[in-house]
Amino acid sequence: MDIAGYAGVYLLLAPVLLLMQVGLWKLFQKAGRHGWESLIPVYATYVMLKLSGRPVWLLLLLLIPGIGFIVTIGITIDFVKSFGKTKMRQIAGAVLLPLIFLPKWGFDENTRYLGQSASDEFREEYHHLLHKSSAREWAETVFFAVLAVTLIRLLLIEAYTIPSSSMESSLMVGDYLFVSKLNYGARLPITPVSFPFTHNTMPGMGIKSYWGGIKFPYFRLPGFGDIKKGDVVVFNFPMEADSPWYRPVDKREHYIKRCEATPGDNVRLISGQVYINGQPVPPPPNAEMEYAIHTDSNTFNLNPELIYKLHISNIQGFTSTDYLMTMTRQSSLALKKVGGVKYIRPNIQFGGVYDPEVFPHNPGHRWNVDNLGPFTVPKRGLTVKLDTLNLPIYRRAIEVYEDNKLQVKGGTISINGHQTNTYTFKMDYYWVMGDNRHNSIDSRFWGFVPEDHIVGKAIFVWMSWDTNAPFTDKIRWDRVMRIIR
Repeated sequence: MDIAGYAGVYLLLAPVLLLMQVGLWKLFQKAGRHGWESLIPVYATYVMLKLSGRPVWLLLLLLIPGIGFIVTIGITIDFVKSFGKTKMRQIAGAVLLPLIFLPKWGFDENTRYLGQSASDEFREEYHHLLHKSSAREWAETVFFAVLAVTLIRLLLIEAYTIPSSSMESSLMVGDYLFVSKLNYGARLPITPVSFPFTHNTMPGMGIKSYWGGIKFPYFRLPGFGDIKKGDVVVFNFPMEADSPWYRPVDKREHYIKRCEATPGDNVRLISGQVYINGQPVPPPPNAEMEYAIHTDSNTFNLNPELIYKLHISNIQGFTSTDYLMTMTRQSSLALKKVGGVKYIRPNIQFGGVYDPEVFPHNPGHRWNVDNLGPFTVPKRGLTVKLDTLNLPIYRRAIEVYEDNKLQVKGGTISINGHQTNTYTFKMDYYWVMGDNRHNSIDSRFWGFVPEDHIVGKAIFVWMSWDTNAPFTDKIRWDRVMRIIR
């Protein structure tokens, strides 16, 4: 997101956060505390625990993903109960609409602090307000927590983990990141009946976590803007649309790549260089690719320390002097200075060498991962003339993603039974690529990403865990709370 986009997010959220903060300030004062204590993160939660009579060690549970959110909801519920807010609608208001109810109670003269809601004294004195067993209270807490998390994941933000190296070194295996649904607008559920906090299978069971008996049409709420070239985007894997393991669009596996071209753009790759609308696009600063290295076997020493320091991967040795390695450009320059390295160069395929695994999988287009195009990315309302040359490029979008019956007999093209030589697209599409250019399954292999597959924009890494590092270095502190660019 650009500066204007970030400003829009903060301008939208600022009044919400301000209203919640004003409400907490006033409620703290009603309980005999200083209002400013509500401004200090973590400490404010500590005060809420003290005011409700819950043990302080619950703060430790806030560090556990998932459980921490449920505990936060429970602390909030106990806190408002200390002010006599025990009815179901009041608890729902505190959890789901705190920007309204917290300031409302804060300025309400009839709302006062009654005591520690978790204490036996409180239960005995205000038993007329508490008609629920402890089990029911905890059940309500869990219910509201599940409801709140579901709404947040659906409309605002969701957590993801990087499972593969296709985006290294921009995003690394073990990065935990947040994906914004606000940027492009939240996609409403297409498959609404599913088990909470799961995607498409039940953890450890391997069975579906959703019921496909009800499906809604694709609809997206308004967002802050459109997908821009260079955005890191999370989307559902398009190739599942006609695979043996078919799943609804919103239940297909999540992929994360960088958007290289938007609807209507002209795309071409020449010797690994991306060209959009005829202009070269600089690779991401931390992009990786495969390099060919020729060395002197007597003096070259590729030790584990050097591999770790330069973040070299996929090392293949063909002779005692020749290797293929994946790394960033910066690492290649550093490796070039190592004793025994004769030369190092990107391992780029020659143009005109046909790779059948590369889109559009047609020998009429002798393309490979480093050389393909030119072609135009489909755009809603764009009409293209169809012929034997471009039909392989657009056929999947027409037939699979936009659900048309396409037939070719001789040189005649028919769509839904009508002979034609043109087609007008119904959706926008995107061309995406991994930053690890020679170790990424992306649009170069399966083509365009339809707009209804888009999940959201990756915005920042909140935690990064290196499984290969020593225990004391497991957390990559330089990546924690890092904005994704």
